[in-house]
Amino acid sequence: MSARLVVARLGDLGASQLFWLAVTLAVFEAADIVSRRSGRHPLCHPVLTCTPVLIAIIHATGVGYATYSGATAVLGFLLGPAVVGLAVPIHARLALLRRLALPLLLALLAGAVTAIASAVGIVWLFGAPHDLIASIAPRATTTPVAMELARQSGGNPSLAAALVLGAGVFGAMIASPLLDGIGVRDFRARGFAVGVSAHGIGAARAFQVSETAGAFASLGMALNAVMTAVILSLLAGLI
Repeated sequence: MSARLVVARLGDLGASQLFWLAVTLAVFEAADIVSRRSGRHPLCHPVLTCTPVLIAIIHATGVGYATYSGATAVLGFLLGPAVVGLAVPIHARLALLRRLALPLLLALLAGAVTAIASAVGIVWLFGAPHDLIASIAPRATTTPVAMELARQSGGNPSLAAALVLGAGVFGAMIASPLLDGIGVRDFRARGFAVGVSAHGIGAARAFQVSETAGAFASLGMALNAVMTAVILSLLAGLI
């Protein structure tokens, strides 16, 4: 069978939503197996390794992104229940969170301001246009929040989503070696820092290390989405 015929048949299969959903899950599972066998090495993060594979498959079959996105929309829908589920370990530590309310609030404020100022400051110094600045400002929040904030600020929601994904993967990759290097051993502090800077992808990575780190990462992710929205709303006239 010729390569052209194989590609044509794959293109026909591309019309099936179930096909693309199965391909996505299979590729991610394979990437996760590689990650587990590598001892969760930062460079083997499943999102990092499966993304180029899926891009190559989509390109080879000639299926448009709109078709693929529609076929896998259910995965995006499931993010909602998954995020709600992150509240369970947070609730289990409610008493501890109340005692740590002040330091967590100060860390949240510092993290949110730093994430916005560093990203916006760098692209502004290089003369980036307004739409890019507005798209990168909410990069440390979750994807739905970042897309809406970018849209309201005159940015590009699709670009904002891509920047959020990149920030999350990069944060999940470097979190453990970076925090080890600067001597942060407390899983509460480690988790909260990862959640604030790398949102859901960072929280998922934190749960692989420690349930306590995962709980605080989930809290950091949720609070940072709110804090970033508040800050960017106050700065709407400047960005």
